Order: sequence, then structure tokens, then C-alpha cells
Amino acid sequence: QVQMVESGGGLAQAGGSLRLSCAASGSIFRINVMAWYRQAPGKQREFVATISSDGSTNYADSVKDRFTISRDNAKNTVALQMNSLKPEDTAVYYCYSRTTSGYTYWGQGTQVTVSS
Repeated sequence: QVQMVESGGGLAQAGGSLRLSCAASGSIFRINVMAWYRQAPGKQREFVATISSDGSTNYADSVKDRFTISRDNAKNTVALQMNSLKPEDTAVYYCYSRTTSGYTYWGQGTQVTVSS
């Protein structure tokens, strides 16, 4: 079992920045991939960014060059630095992990609101 707990988020103005963090606990030695997803009101949950255990990253086109995902394997955390925020970035952001066995785990979500 892996538990994911997010922190950060909140309210920002357009053009501003926020940083999300997520701490993993439990069977963390089995985690391979960590990622962030988001879900805006009335929309489906969508992929934001992912980082593998080897540090390779991938981003959704909508956040590329604005968001940066990072990972601290020693502390078992994953972060999402969000710059140049836009009102359309408003959503609940979820931390995600996948183990080497293919099990997936989600955090409880943290609200990000960007005002214009």
C-alpha cells in the first residue's frame, strides 16, 4: 500500500506561481512513476505531468514550459512548480503513483484557483 498526501495549492492571480508537493508513504520502494493530474469543474480528470524513477519527465502540451515536475527519491516526494498560471489552470490537482507491480494510488486532491 502507498499513501499519497498533497500540500500546497490555493489562490493565485493570473501570471503568478504556486507550488504543489506530495509525500508518499508505505510501500514506497515499489514506486516507479509519479505524476500529477487535474480535474476542472464539469470536466474529466486530465494528465498534467509525470516523472519516472530515472528522472525522465513528460508534460501535457497545455502546461509545457510553464510547469516543472520534480522528485526527491530520498524524501519520497514529488513536486509541481507552476509558473505563469492561467485561469484555465483552475482545478483540483491530484498526486498519482504507480508501483513496479502496476498498482496505482491517488492523493486526496488539492484545489488550485487562478483569478484573472
